[in-house]
Amino acid sequence: MDTNVAESVAEVLKAVAHPVRLQIVELLEHKEMCVGDIVDAIGGKQAITSQQLNMMKDKGVLRCRRDGTKVFYRVENKDVIKLLHCVYDHYKTRKG
Repeated sequence: MDTNVAESVAEVLKAVAHPVRLQIVELLEHKEMCVGDIVDAIGGKQAITSQQLNMMKDKGVLRCRRDGTKVFYRVENKDVIKLLHCVYDHYKTRKG
């Protein structure tokens, strides 16, 4: 693997390698949601959730759109979903 590719892949992996970000990606797997609904679903503070969302957006994992005063997020990189499913399946297999 080329160094530039390895660095880009590592950035995407880092973008989802956090419990809150994993929860967010799982929430957004099948539908887009506004920030307030994401905060309600995972708990926590809106400012921290917004930081997590923006970081994943900057890394190309998520995409957002504005509708009036609300910002809606959705998964942009569907390959991240595939990767996470592989990791989840591995975890389930190991837990028995």
